[in-house]
Amino acid sequence: MVAVPAISVVVPTFNRLPRLKQVLEALAHQSLDMGLFEVIVVSDGSTDGTDEFLDGATPLPIVHVRQDNAGPGAARNHGVRMARGRLVLFIDDDVVATPTLVEKHLRAHGESASTVVIGPMSNAPGFKYTPWVAWEQAKLYKQYRAMHDGEYAASFRQFYTGNASVPKELFLRAGGFDTTFRRAEDIELSYRLDQLGATFIFDETAIAHHFAERSFASWLAAADAYGRNDVTFARDHDQRWLLPALASEFKERSVFTRFLVRVCMTRPRLAAFTSRALKAVGGAQWMVPKVASLALSGLYGLTYYRSAGAEYGDPAEFRALLFAP
Repeated sequence: MVAVPAISVVVPTFNRLPRLKQVLEALAHQSLDMGLFEVIVVSDGSTDGTDEFLDGATPLPIVHVRQDNAGPGAARNHGVRMARGRLVLFIDDDVVATPTLVEKHLRAHGESASTVVIGPMSNAPGFKYTPWVAWEQAKLYKQYRAMHDGEYAASFRQFYTGNASVPKELFLRAGGFDTTFRRAEDIELSYRLDQLGATFIFDETAIAHHFAERSFASWLAAADAYGRNDVTFARDHDQRWLLPALASEFKERSVFTRFLVRVCMTRPRLAAFTSRALKAVGGAQWMVPKVASLALSGLYGLTYYRSAGAEYGDPAEFRALLFAP
């Protein structure tokens, strides 16, 4: 009789063969007995030799799934359909597990059918990040510290599928990833998990190293997607608390970000000029780190709130909501 694994690790991948090899090598050296977990790698239309490698001698036994390029959400859905474990652990093809990662996720769930576990994507030792990715990592660490210190509990807004696990049955009940989303699809799913009564927990010991190599365009597109998604959730899913929450969070943003939103929200040309200037400063490798970080924060915030305002339908009214006493 073939043993049924307790947890299935699903890794979507697209043209990242060198890093994928490192990801699989780390999964081959887990503290958890190999009979208790399986690894499913979904090649999302890769053209760099990934499929040929996965068909050969990999560092550990895997289930290799091929599909035409359809995006990470579709790839993860495909992986879950193949999964035999009660739990599914999602990691990305640039996220390298520490030796206890899979065991930590498995233990954190216990026997619960509604727990969702979020682990940290820590800075990769010795890895050189681009300025915008370094900024993104710093923001992740800020969230991790806040959850560690009890400033707020983990919620669907911290569910990033680079390192997160969920009961398979709960995932299927939620309907899986919405494949119309090519970005921010993880937060959209976690919103639906939350509506089903999921309990989100942050296990800071379930550590993986993030070798992120996101392009500047992709980084900025994420800000646009998150801004539009938040307004979509509030409007289309009758989440009336969300817009007041956005306004409350806005008051905690830096003076610089709030100034940019105030003057640029309803001035497209000024916003475009300002964004180009902030991009030049924030993306410069030689720039003083604090100055670059300030520029990137301003650019991300301006993009996020302008996209939210556009989705809201009336940027001026949305700005008034943000600046209301």
